[in-house]
Amino acid sequence: MKKEWDNSTILASARTMPHEARVPAELHIGGIRIAPATVLAPMAGVTDTVFRRFIKNASLFTDPTAPADVDTTTTNEVSGCGLIMTEFTSADGLSRMRETKRKRYLTYYEDEHPISAQLFGSNPETLADSARICQDAGFDLVDLNLGCPAKRVVACNGGSGLLRDLPRIKTIFESVRSAVSIPFTVKFRMGWNDSNIVCVELAKMAEDCGLNAVALHARTREQGYSGDARWEWIAAVKDGVNIPVIGNGDVRTPEDAAAMVEATGCDAVMIGRAAPANPWIFRQIAQYTASKQATGIGVYDKPTDMDRYRMIRDYFERLMAEVAEHPDVQGEAADDLSKRMKRNHESAQRDAIGRMKQFASWFTHGVPGGATLRREIFEAKRGAQVIDKVEAFFARREELHEDFVSAPDADLLAAPAWMG
Repeated sequence: MKKEWDNSTILASARTMPHEARVPAELHIGGIRIAPATVLAPMAGVTDTVFRRFIKNASLFTDPTAPADVDTTTTNEVSGCGLIMTEFTSADGLSRMRETKRKRYLTYYEDEHPISAQLFGSNPETLADSARICQDAGFDLVDLNLGCPAKRVVACNGGSGLLRDLPRIKTIFESVRSAVSIPFTVKFRMGWNDSNIVCVELAKMAEDCGLNAVALHARTREQGYSGDARWEWIAAVKDGVNIPVIGNGDVRTPEDAAAMVEATGCDAVMIGRAAPANPWIFRQIAQYTASKQATGIGVYDKPTDMDRYRMIRDYFERLMAEVAEHPDVQGEAADDLSKRMKRNHESAQRDAIGRMKQFASWFTHGVPGGATLRREIFEAKRGAQVIDKVEAFFARREELHEDFVSAPDADLLAAPAWMG
């Protein structure tokens, strides 16, 4: 019997039609309740603790009594983002590094729960050891990355490079599963290329090995981020296993999220590249879901200039607060401790400014005048200069009484491979 998901034409039309399905209110991965059923994708160089908490904050409902907000029958939550994940972390590096440095990579705050730690690597024993480290650090879940297409990761047989070696993946599954008691999940792509589609077989193997959920980015490694995500393969994976299936790929709006659920039957929706450009997307999905259930028509708030201004300031302030945890040493450092403190402060300052520039770039793509702001920010040398440029940009827009009208942006959609 030919399944509906075999027909890519049906899947394509489903993305543009009115959607009856809604993002589920919750799912359970092992003993962990994820509510609502939305997940912030792990992205290297992006989903550090500052960005994760920023997304959580952007997803909050400030007025839970408003008709468009999530009510108790829909999610019973105050945040539209049900699960957040760390940047993908090298298992080899994690197992070798000192305890003090390890804490830097595994830092999170209590308000980030539930949180999953994602690992990549190819050595079963090392991955098992690193998974135990994550469990001991208090993470709710641990995830294996089989999706990253970056050449430097694939060259080490990590990420999507392992999709060519299912027997090794099985050994990794068994080793990690026996090493930890917390829920164990995997995020993977369809396969290496169109001649090597292994996602259904891999998902079934994950279930047989005791994994608690799978997440599919519906593209091949060879495809990178080009073309459309092929949601029909998410549907195929859902049809092949009984554990929860999380869909990933081309969810840029609440309508996309609903369309994915309707077209594939997936249990949750994972969002990656859209989140840095639109930090409100999780809240919007929750609003769309609740209003669709209440009235039959899905609606959600669109960010204003002031919303964007507050969010970019909030993100910058969070970054600078991290810098403040590494106090500067005034004058010349006279001893080893002072030298180390000075190096740590300068490193934190450089990292914060780099992330400010990165975030401002995402946040202003598709925005009139955004290119000018990006150029000014990239020329800034200090955090205060970056903030001054942002202040001036929004002040000019207020004088002109302009508001943002976001548009699709080719640069954002053609994200670099390290975004996972």
